[in-house]
Parts: sequence; C-alpha cells; structure tokens
Amino acid sequence: MNAETAAALIGKELSSAQNLHGGDLSVVQRLHFVDGTTVVLKIAATAAAEARMLSAIAASGASSPGVLAVSGDMLLMQDLGRDQGPSVAWADLGRQLRRLHATRGAAYGWNCDHAFGPVPVQNAPVESWPDFWARRRLLPFLPHLPRDVARRIEALAARLHNLLPVRPLPALLHGDLWTGNIMARDGHVTGLIDPACYHGHAEVDLAMLCLFGTPDGSFWDAYRPDPGLADRRPIYQLFPALVHLRLFGPGYLGLVERCVAPFA
Repeated sequence: MNAETAAALIGKELSSAQNLHGGDLSVVQRLHFVDGTTVVLKIAATAAAEARMLSAIAASGASSPGVLAVSGDMLLMQDLGRDQGPSVAWADLGRQLRRLHATRGAAYGWNCDHAFGPVPVQNAPVESWPDFWARRRLLPFLPHLPRDVARRIEALAARLHNLLPVRPLPALLHGDLWTGNIMARDGHVTGLIDPACYHGHAEVDLAMLCLFGTPDGSFWDAYRPDPGLADRRPIYQLFPALVHLRLFGPGYLGLVERCVAPFA
C-alpha cells in the first residue's frame, strides 16, 4: 500500500516494488513504474527532515539524490542507479566534501533536532563549538553508560576547550558519512545519501568516514585537511560510537572505550 500511495504522489502507475538495503532504521524500496521509470522510496519518521537535508546538500553543489515528493513518513527520491561504492571515487569524494563544507551556517547546530531511530540527536545552537560537542553530542549519553565509562566521558567533555577549536567555521555537515552512505560509479560520486545534517567543524565528517573505512591518498590530496586532524579524530568518532552502542548493544562498548582512551 505504501508503494502505491507513493506512486500516486507523483502521478505514476506502479508496476512493482523491490526491497533495497535500508539499514536497520528505515525501509527502502525501488519502485518500478509502467512507463519504465524508477524512483527510490524511503519510509522513515524523519522523512520530511531528510528531504530538507538532501536539498541543502544539493544546494551546496555536492551530489545527492533529487527529492521528488515527501508526505508523512514517505520520501520519494531520484534513483541513482548502479552503485560501486566510494572506493572507485575517492578523489571526487574529496572534492565534493570540500564543496559541501564550504557552505557555512550562522551557528553550530540545525533548525530542528534529529534522530537515529530511537536515539535522539540534539541540534539546538550553542555558541562555542567545544560546548556544542559536549552538550549536544557527548553528555546526553551519560545516563545510558556504565558508571566508569560515563565518568571518563564527562571528564573528557570538561576538557574540550583545550582539545577542539573554539570557533571553527560552521561547515554544512553530512552528519553520518560512513562509506555505506556514499554512492559512486565510474570515478564519480553520484550521491550522498541518508544525511543527518547540521553545521559544525568539518572534521566531524572526516572522522566518521575513517571510523568504518579507509580513504586512500587521493581523497586526502583532494580534500586537504587542516593539521592536527588525527589528534582530534577520536573525539569526533566517540559520538557515532555512542550511537552504535545505544542502537546495537554492548558489542560497541569497546569502540567507545578506544575513542576515550587517548584522553584518559
């Protein structure tokens, strides 16, 4: 029924619906229409927010699937076709991320909160970047952690003014930039998908990209990061590690502890 309702949103007659891998937090389908065209349907509670984020990415000049329609929990998007993954387009990804991060916001955060499934993501603006990272990205997880780990993260949060830039340029961030959210083909990135956008230090996206993947030298040559990236990386990787711990359980506690360890 969702597929037929989605087809009606854009005035198409549905032929078939094919389930695609949509992760653990949403349903994703490729809809085939009688006229031979296809689109991608994503069903998620955050559909309207994601549509705005995809439009913001596109406005920056970076690649993202075009938004065709959004209604309730249904988001209809351009079908980007065959995906070979970012390993075929590291250099282009570096160029596209520089373009994305060159788009600036007025403050750290976003105009609404977000969520990864049941895990809330707070985006209300905070004046300094270390305070934003502490108050919006680390401290909300303390009630859900073992006491000793919570104490270590609380101590790290109190030191962030000495570890992070106080007022870096508020870059437009993808917000969940792991390799599975980067579609590419024949040397070019075709779309950054499943965003969790907000404005913040550009290194957040770079840290996430390195958490579950290894960009090659052509990516770094194209992107040209600031010095000190490696020192700050575990602080930024701690947030997705905490999200994974909440979503998927204690198997990710070791990752959380590894991110905290350099600052113990």
